[in-house]
Amino acid sequence: MFIISLTYIKPLEEVDVLLEEHIAYLKEQYALKNFLASGRKVPRIGGVILAHAISREEIETIISLDPFHRHGIAEYEITEFIPTMTVNELAFLRE
Repeated sequence: MFIISLTYIKPLEEVDVLLEEHIAYLKEQYALKNFLASGRKVPRIGGVILAHAISREEIETIISLDPFHRHGIAEYEITEFIPTMTVNELAFLRE
């Protein structure tokens, strides 16, 4: 399991230009079951993605497809973690 933390390094006006393309990318990753949850940071300085993948290398490849990455809109911090406790509804995430 991975937490991907995006921090915008360009003004929001540039973020908004690519927002629809970024959302299409997110939807594609959800369809592939790579992403489990995502959303904006508050205040709006970036976003967070909860991802399921086999390896860090796979996550880095997936991130390279993001329009925000390709156009230098955001920086990405990847944190790998092993979920050992969850509410019952998220038991499938436990390792």
